[in-house]
Amino acid sequence: MKTIKLLLGFALTATLMASCTTEVVVDDYGPNNTVPTITLNQLLGSYELWYVDINQTTGYGETPFLQIAFTMSFRNGIVYANNNLVGFGSQGGGFGIDVGTYDAYNRILDVFHDIDGYQTFDVYQIDNNTIELYNPYNDTSYFLNGYQRSNFDYDFVFYDNIHYFLQEYEAWEKTYTSEMGAINEFDNENYLQFLAGGNDSEFRSSQDVNIGIPENIYWDYTGVYGVGNISGNMYLKTLTLDYDFFDNEHFELSVINDQRVELYHPSSGTIYEFTGRGYIQFLRETNAEGKRVEGTETLKKRKQKTDKTENMRTNKRS
Repeated sequence: MKTIKLLLGFALTATLMASCTTEVVVDDYGPNNTVPTITLNQLLGSYELWYVDINQTTGYGETPFLQIAFTMSFRNGIVYANNNLVGFGSQGGGFGIDVGTYDAYNRILDVFHDIDGYQTFDVYQIDNNTIELYNPYNDTSYFLNGYQRSNFDYDFVFYDNIHYFLQEYEAWEKTYTSEMGAINEFDNENYLQFLAGGNDSEFRSSQDVNIGIPENIYWDYTGVYGVGNISGNMYLKTLTLDYDFFDNEHFELSVINDQRVELYHPSSGTIYEFTGRGYIQFLRETNAEGKRVEGTETLKKRKQKTDKTENMRTNKRS
């Protein structure tokens, strides 16, 4: 996680929609119906990062590699993506990982993804830093906002999606408990796991001790969890674990680094630290166990918070 501390009062629209120094002319697919003055390759390369605004997606289909990516980059025929929040802002110099190749011609973008294979899009330029990728085969459009690495707020995206960060390790091991604090039931819990897929809100806990391989952990309990915001502090979150047999456990969650989090337990005054074990690098979606799979439907992906709507874009290839 790149530690750039910006003003805490920025909202997502203010942070991610900040004006950029690069300007491009809207082409004939845009609202002004003007003659294009740059090629599609030039347009894709005019910004270093394209943020996938998942909540603006229209259509009922899904393109797997776009559904999991936070950012995409198109550089000299290579497609890069930030699919993980671990290392977000530093992995690949901020571009993420190499996920495939592309070919851009006329107003068509062909992507050859390492896992998902061939995908094709019609590209529409919406404004100076927004493009629409329309997939004619699933009738779905994704909207990408362009930024340079120097003015992209990696921290905001990280903390706004922190529940995905918790899912990027196979398990979290308790590695520190403060001497201060009253004895409480949670003292006995030594491992946590935050499950991907499904409703994105299940966790598991274990009282095992000193398990070297996450796959060998015996999970004693499965429940639901929630991550919430704390007003005025972007870097501090709430974490609630629902234990039916002894009530909910409430924590203040803060991130120490890309592999360690701190949980402050207000009711007992105890501070815990958990360290991530078994990092999962996402090339595509994964199942509820956090393992990458192919050909299944219950997969890890970014969830669209807005209601899905019909895509009004005309399919010019039909």
